Amino acid sequence: MTLALLAAVAAAVGYGVSTVLEAVGARRSPGASALRQPLVLGALVLDGAAWLASLLALDRLPLFAVQAIQASSVVVVVVLARIVLHAPTRRRDVVAVAVVVAALVVVALGSGEQPAVTPPTGFTTGMLVASAVLAVATVAAYARGGALVLTLLAGLGYSGAAVAARGAHASGDLLATVTQPLAIAIVVCGAVGVLGYLRALERGSASGVAALSSVIEVLVPGVVGVAVLGDTVRHGWVVPVALAVVAAVAGCVVLAQSPAGVAAEAADG
Repeated sequence: MTLALLAAVAAAVGYGVSTVLEAVGARRSPGASALRQPLVLGALVLDGAAWLASLLALDRLPLFAVQAIQASSVVVVVVLARIVLHAPTRRRDVVAVAVVVAALVVVALGSGEQPAVTPPTGFTTGMLVASAVLAVATVAAYARGGALVLTLLAGLGYSGAAVAARGAHASGDLLATVTQPLAIAIVVCGAVGVLGYLRALERGSASGVAALSSVIEVLVPGVVGVAVLGDTVRHGWVVPVALAVVAAVAGCVVLAQSPAGVAAEAADG
């Protein structure tokens, strides 16, 4: 469990750093050209490394725990903006950081180690259909879609990738995981998440995009994990964990609205 928790934390750090790089890179090179921007390319490499770390975490921890920890990447954004970009830190940001950290400790204690279980019948088909729908919707929204729609699609894309990865781990080793049909859903949903998030950062505020995306990426996979994939909470920990997840999400939303988001957007000047 310790290794899985460390992997989840490493993923959060990687996603936090990449968010700052993506925000600056997307502003410097709008549209598809952002994918040729060195900062964005570096961010995508970090995203890939963070994603691999999240796979390790998802093999042993329930979705609600992994996603809540990863949502704390906004803490990394705030701290990084404070140190590197000299962004001002509000008192509420300091309180929010403390709340998020404390809440994640409760989530970790209340979840425990839970190896992935075999998904129910029809899960793979459902994930493949959902990934195809998300891909078509993202293509349709990419040209003229607003930041809200693109962020929703990105959040659902990342959520779908996490759900598919959790289900895929039940097949056994890494080779079995990457050679099954669910691997297609992981890749497609991941691509939807990356493209939608980049486009949303270009058209909206980094703080707003990060806040909404964080909420979606915690709630959607968490609900699916408990309802469909057999994720559970330790006996007697249901209420503390539920409150901790809500507190963590609320703290992330507060942090996403901090001056760090503005500093990240202005860093391309």
